[in-house]
Amino acid sequence: MQIVSPHDVDQLERGARVDLSLLCEVRQGTRPWKVARLEDLSPGGFRIAWLPDAREDMPLRIRIPGLQMLNARICWTSGNTIGCAFAEPLHTAVFEHIARAAA
Repeated sequence: MQIVSPHDVDQLERGARVDLSLLCEVRQGTRPWKVARLEDLSPGGFRIAWLPDAREDMPLRIRIPGLQMLNARICWTSGNTIGCAFAEPLHTAVFEHIARAAA
């Protein structure tokens, strides 16, 4: 059983979000992995600055340094910028680790 503090619940409910600049790798389908800049992160999703030819109908996989590969779906695009939702939200400790590492 996972114990979640009231502070963690408050942060998640308010949509904890961090601005950062971190290189990661993304891939759709069998296309090659591409380097992209992760610019915004929340437990539920992220924004990357560049992914030309992104298709909203295809799942996306992301490799953030130090973590296992994560699955996501594209929610919106604006130019080459895309916003994605994780298939499973990040655990609070994982989110906080990424935020600290990118600071």
